[in-house]
Amino acid sequence: MMRILVTGGAGFIGSNFVQHVLYEHDDDEIVTLDALTYAGSRSNLDGVLDHPRHQFVEGDICDRELVSELVTDVDAIVNFAAESHVDRAIEGAQSFVRTNVGGAQTLLEAAVDAEIDRFLQISTDEVYGQVIDGEFSANDRLMPRNPYAATKAGADLLAMSYQMTHGLPVLITRTCNNYGPRQHAEKLIPKFIQKAAEGADLPVYGDGTNIREWIYVEDNCRALDIVLREGDPGNIYNVGSGDERSVLGVTRAILDAVGGTEDQITFVEDRPGHDQRYALDTTKTDALGWQPEWSFEDGLDKTVEYYL
Repeated sequence: MMRILVTGGAGFIGSNFVQHVLYEHDDDEIVTLDALTYAGSRSNLDGVLDHPRHQFVEGDICDRELVSELVTDVDAIVNFAAESHVDRAIEGAQSFVRTNVGGAQTLLEAAVDAEIDRFLQISTDEVYGQVIDGEFSANDRLMPRNPYAATKAGADLLAMSYQMTHGLPVLITRTCNNYGPRQHAEKLIPKFIQKAAEGADLPVYGDGTNIREWIYVEDNCRALDIVLREGDPGNIYNVGSGDERSVLGVTRAILDAVGGTEDQITFVEDRPGHDQRYALDTTKTDALGWQPEWSFEDGLDKTVEYYL
């Protein structure tokens, strides 16, 4: 049995993770902490909000008093809570610094005081910057190229410093682009599904050749669950699908899935500091017995079904 504090658990990946753990581990208990900002919603926890092994708390990870109270009777912390949209970070990074770095520090301090057994920091492949050829390993230098990625990199470094300084059992996962049910409508795939179905234009940055790995959220949640339980503290685990697709390729797949037409694609001015390509070496995660199970096509069909 494990009692887990999941921060940001009413967001996209967090809510999928909460449901995954409750369904897959009959003895586990979860406390979900979420500030219910624009990216979080109680409705994301429909079906488990009143689950007997689930407690929901509305609150901010920067609230030291609240966090300290919640960690007193949990075994592990999984920190999903973050400001996560790159465009918003470019417009103004203050809230990203506050939540992504300051909030992580609040959680880490409380975890040390409570002698938590495991602290899983949820990060992103964007902390590495871009790679034109090859793949990023977990030991590669961090070269974030936008304010969002920089704050996530800062939180990663801070978490590892607590491992080194305080002996806190820290694990970090860095995952490629997630998609699936309950993702916020500002993100590319849900936004384009809805626009394509409406017959509206789909604004693609630059020439659309930017490449990402795409992972269905359920596969990611399985990986995070395995790392939490089986990972070696002090280590970083990359979570990638190996399925690389350009933004333009994903856009065309969405149009095909909803019956849209290619003349809906509109190329717009590129995003500042837009990374050309991400790719991850997942050797350490694979060694724990994890492999992705969802193809992009099957995951996209499920996602389209959800949004439409």
